[in-house]
Amino acid sequence: MAQVTLYLDEETIKRLRRAARASGLSQSRWLAELVREKTARQWPDAVRELAGAWGDFPEAAELRRTAGRDVKRERL
Repeated sequence: MAQVTLYLDEETIKRLRRAARASGLSQSRWLAELVREKTARQWPDAVRELAGAWGDFPEAAELRRTAGRDVKRERL
């Protein structure tokens, strides 16, 4: 397992310590979880499970029907 050296100001280290303590994790484990969360390549399961949860949500075609037209783009 690799080791990383971080240089943090006093306020940031206090916040890290509080957050780790509140979650019941070591500072190292808390930071590792944060890195995993921020670098994930797919939505978390809790978010993906929401797909289709709103039965009355309009379809894309219905949303687009009331949208205005784009203006002509300037050439660069």
